[in-house]
Amino acid sequence: MALADNAGCAKPSEDFPFPEIIELNVGGQVYITRHPTLVSVPGSLLWEMFTQKNVRSLARDSKGRFFVDRDGFLFRYILDYMRDQQLVLPDHFPERSRLQREAEYFMLPELVKMLAPKLSKQNSLGDDPCQSDPEELSPNADATRNLTSASAMLPSAVAGGPGGAVTAGMGAASTDVRRAGFITIGYRGSYTLGRDSQTDAKFRRVARIMVCGKTSLAKEVFGDTLNESRDPDRPPERYTSRYYLKFTFLEQAFDKLADAGFHMVACNSTGTCAFAHDQTDDRIWTSYTEYVFYRE
Repeated sequence: MALADNAGCAKPSEDFPFPEIIELNVGGQVYITRHPTLVSVPGSLLWEMFTQKNVRSLARDSKGRFFVDRDGFLFRYILDYMRDQQLVLPDHFPERSRLQREAEYFMLPELVKMLAPKLSKQNSLGDDPCQSDPEELSPNADATRNLTSASAMLPSAVAGGPGGAVTAGMGAASTDVRRAGFITIGYRGSYTLGRDSQTDAKFRRVARIMVCGKTSLAKEVFGDTLNESRDPDRPPERYTSRYYLKFTFLEQAFDKLADAGFHMVACNSTGTCAFAHDQTDDRIWTSYTEYVFYRE
């Protein structure tokens, strides 16, 4: 290996078969680190690999680098932990559970404990700034839906019926947790218009109703009628423009938005025209329309 020729690198010997600087190929990602880093956690898989005397038993790639068939991108966090036994992850890290699995494979029990979900006294997920998925951070989304449903079912109590003081507090709480935001729905439509403008136009049905906005709001409003197949696993606090509805009735979409407290604030439409056939004056109009809804 070229690195072994460097003056600052200790050359392998029978008693110490590994060089000071080691090149690793982990799942196609190349890492260069010091031998003491790889053996810094006694009993770990890397410690077992790089303290043995038989170097030839370790797999290597075509360039002579030691090869480990694991996730090359997540290995950066394993290597960081091996350096100082501390865990530092980006905010809203999306692959916490996968990293925990990698820590188990590399036999790092303390890192596994750091990555395990923390439980509160009520056996619920606690506040952990490094949870893997915003949907798993806390039950806020379910609580929002439950409180909203409860307030809708108890209008008389909120108005001052029996137990009005208590239920009014519930209504206020549901209003607080309902998040503000925009949702835009759009659709493409077309119709054919003959030479006589008085003739009834031949409309085509709406093929698909598109949904744009924050993922959590879209799921709250449309629930199971929201098709997420074109943008799966989108975090709830991210925005998307690739969802669409499983039904094709605009009025049904309007009803769901109104029930969730949204009201229309803007709309726009564009259209183009083309002749259907050379032998006729029938014209095909194609349009795209968007409606913007907002909830305070």
